[in-house]
Amino acid sequence: MDKKCIGVDVGGTSVKIGLFEEDGRLLKKWEVRTRKEEDGKHILPDVAASIRQVLEEEGISFDQIKGAGMGVPGPVLPDGSVEICVNLGWHNVNPQKELSAMLENIPVRSGNDANVAALGEMWQGGGKGYRDIVMITLGTGVGGGVILDQKIVSGAHGLAGEIGHFHMRDEEKEHCNCGGTGCLEQVASATGIAREARRKMASCETPSVLREYGDKVTAKNVLDAAKAGDALADEVVEVVCRYLGQALAQASMMVDPEIFVIGGGVSKAGQYLIDRIYGYYDHFTPISKNKAKIGLATLGNDAGIYGAARLILE
Repeated sequence: MDKKCIGVDVGGTSVKIGLFEEDGRLLKKWEVRTRKEEDGKHILPDVAASIRQVLEEEGISFDQIKGAGMGVPGPVLPDGSVEICVNLGWHNVNPQKELSAMLENIPVRSGNDANVAALGEMWQGGGKGYRDIVMITLGTGVGGGVILDQKIVSGAHGLAGEIGHFHMRDEEKEHCNCGGTGCLEQVASATGIAREARRKMASCETPSVLREYGDKVTAKNVLDAAKAGDALADEVVEVVCRYLGQALAQASMMVDPEIFVIGGGVSKAGQYLIDRIYGYYDHFTPISKNKAKIGLATLGNDAGIYGAARLILE
């Protein structure tokens, strides 16, 4: 009998959980609230209780479960432990060891959430059919994940794939959330694009529909306006895509993936965004015409549970 596997994506607001067949078919998905009080000590017991309840409702025993994978928002060390997950309140915990003990000692494997999402996109999403992918998530921040030979590359300290913190802009004076300055995240994230638009509006008098939004302008406003031919918005998108193309070129020279998969809220701009990025990416990689494609992620918010489930199948 084919066994089933469980994917757990631990977020700061909710924990998404999925029950899968080993072939990647999603049988059921649900969420539980992330209770972060008391240094997040309730999170894993809540997850375990919820999994137990669903398995009981579905008439599935733990003997039928191959294991559970888990994505967490922080660097994960080789033994599955995390030094810190700021958004959860965790300090020096081993979530995979703890969750396994709560679930009849079934195998549990954990990984950084961005890396796990990349694994999900490789398995059943925009990277399906490829063995070597790099995923970039353009959301509130810029996340990244590297998959080589269908396996996560997390690095010795869990920092591999942190593309959002590539240093791109020497003239930047404001600090990124990581403590550095000039990070890709500061210009290419949703918040970064909005900030870039505000700076542009303040530095020139070019007429633009963006001025109607003022300080409340969003990345979506900018991309929609650029698509419609707004000159100021187009200048902002040009800057954003130049840095993204340059960052992908640098990543390409390091790991040479088959495809870059772009996800996150900003990626909803679709092929328009991909085409703008590709122009710069191609410009910055003149060394070869044989290079990675750039495509869109397709799993959306489910990428984490897919990737977490895939972790346990490695």
